[in-house]
Amino acid sequence: MRDLAEKWSVAPDWQGAVITTPGLAVRAISGLDQLLVSGDLDAWTRASGVDGTGVGAFGAAQGDRYAARLARDRLLVVSDSPLAIATGWHADGFAVTAISAGLQVFEVEGTALDAFIMRGTTLDPSQTSASAALSFAGISAIVYRHEHRLRIHADRGLAAYLWTWMETAAGNIAAGSAD
Repeated sequence: MRDLAEKWSVAPDWQGAVITTPGLAVRAISGLDQLLVSGDLDAWTRASGVDGTGVGAFGAAQGDRYAARLARDRLLVVSDSPLAIATGWHADGFAVTAISAGLQVFEVEGTALDAFIMRGTTLDPSQTSASAALSFAGISAIVYRHEHRLRIHADRGLAAYLWTWMETAAGNIAAGSAD
């Protein structure tokens, strides 16, 4: 029987995965607690203490606990440590789903960051939008700034593809290519 696995890129060891070129550094981030919150976001804020406003695409999140807005009634909540709130439906009108295992997080920084963003999306990197969910590098992703870096959350099943795309983009930027 033919081995169809040979068609797919092998995922790197995310613990040490780094792409470094002049003006750009990309690395995989692990250990973040990621929750999907849906429903009454004001009730979420009262129950959790995490602001339910959330940043949109290219918006700046700060600190070790924050939210990215995905839709009018949906957030991705990211924290360095687990939040003391139960998953599931809450009578206050919101639901919490743990999705840390489903999303791979990447962090990108450097002087060529805007050139990198412009290769990944048609959106203007200097303008924020209401939602951090967008098409980036041909896949659905959650993209925002954290501190002075860009963070990208992608479905774990597409992480190897995105990593390959980022290697190519970083190499082309370093070489000065318009591709």
